[in-house]
Amino acid sequence: MANDHGEQIRIVQETVAGKEITFAHVIGGPAPIIYQKLGLNPQLDYRSSAIGIMNMTPPESAVIASDIAVKSGNVYLGFADRFTGTLIITGDISDVTSALTEIVDYFRDTLGYVVCKITKR
Repeated sequence: MANDHGEQIRIVQETVAGKEITFAHVIGGPAPIIYQKLGLNPQLDYRSSAIGIMNMTPPESAVIASDIAVKSGNVYLGFADRFTGTLIITGDISDVTSALTEIVDYFRDTLGYVVCKITKR
C-alpha cells in the first residue's frame, strides 16, 4: 500500500490474549474424507461419529481443555495445539458434545473465561 506521498504504509496486527473460548462446534456425522484430510482416527463408525473443534485464548488453555476432554468420556484426542489454542476431538456424538460442554462449563465457572455458545450441525 502507498499513500499520496509514495510512501509505504505498514500495518501491524496483534492478538490480545484474553481469557476466552471463541469457538466451540460439534460436527455430527462428518464425511469420512474430513477425517482423512485432518489426519484423524479412521477406525470409527462414521454413522454415529462426531468431530468437536474449539479455539481458545490464551492458547496454552488447549492443554487444560485436552485433559478435561479425555477424562470426560470416550473421546479421541485428534489435535491439541498450545501455540494456536486449537483443540479437535472425535468420538460418538453424545461423547463429543458432553466433552465440549464440560470444557466450556469448567472454563466459564471455575477459570472465569468468557465463553461462546456450543454450536452443532
